[in-house]
Amino acid sequence: MKYLILKHYRGGPARTVDYGSMDQWTPEEIDAHVQYMRDFAARLEETGEFVDTQALAPEGTFVRYDGEGRPPVTDGPFAETKDLIAGWMVIDVESWDRAVQLAGELSAAPGPGGEPIHEWLELRPFLTGSPTLTE
Repeated sequence: MKYLILKHYRGGPARTVDYGSMDQWTPEEIDAHVQYMRDFAARLEETGEFVDTQALAPEGTFVRYDGEGRPPVTDGPFAETKDLIAGWMVIDVESWDRAVQLAGELSAAPGPGGEPIHEWLELRPFLTGSPTLTE
């Protein structure tokens, strides 16, 4: 089964550790955090459990169809993912338990002072079939 591990800028239950925001970290702390995630992904590539990972730039906007030739673009007033989602990793594992285990390991990425940040990560399974309606 494939799962999405979603990294948020904020959100989730209350933090157990206040690691601030990355713009307050030293360049060395950021490098260590990113290297941890790269090493984690490399380890999953070796086991065949890695699918993809991406970090997102803070820029972005909403676009929708509003008639031929005029898609409106807005920067609000919605809860925008550019303020929420930092990036993601897609894994392909044998079980929910394995997905939870890996998300927990990723949550231990280092932050300020090299300490694990205990980051809340959102874990969601991919939809594997069409939803069914029940009455």
